Amino acid sequence: MQHPTPPTRVFLADDSALSRSRVAAMLLNQGMEIAGQADTPELAITGILASRPDVVVLDVQFEKGTGMQVLQAVLKAVPGIRFIILSNHAEPAYRARYLAAGAAYFLDKHAEFYQLCAAVAGFARPKLAHPPPSSCSSSSSHSKEPSCH
Repeated sequence: MQHPTPPTRVFLADDSALSRSRVAAMLLNQGMEIAGQADTPELAITGILASRPDVVVLDVQFEKGTGMQVLQAVLKAVPGIRFIILSNHAEPAYRARYLAAGAAYFLDKHAEFYQLCAAVAGFARPKLAHPPPSSCSSSSSHSKEPSCH
């Protein structure tokens, strides 16, 4: 008897409610579960440690702190949680710093947004007969909501 794979649990940490909403809609559309959301580093750390998601989607800059605070605190407490940085601050120095600190991916919100669901899917699923999608796009020519294919 084969058991269904549980949905990938994702925590969203970004001070922009609009960004969190767009990311949540895209991931939910792919059958993923939103384990929690936070708009400050302190709430993100608390929420991530409480919910133990498979993946955290994290912004670099918050109104009251940085994503680095979250990344370092969480990885110190729970080294197995995977981080994908999704930020407007995609300069090479930011990428290098976050990847060196333990983030698995660093994506530019503008240029690489639609690669996010493929990156999340690639982490949280066990080995699949088919590899995860390589990109995301609009789900149809009539829809403005993004989805992965």
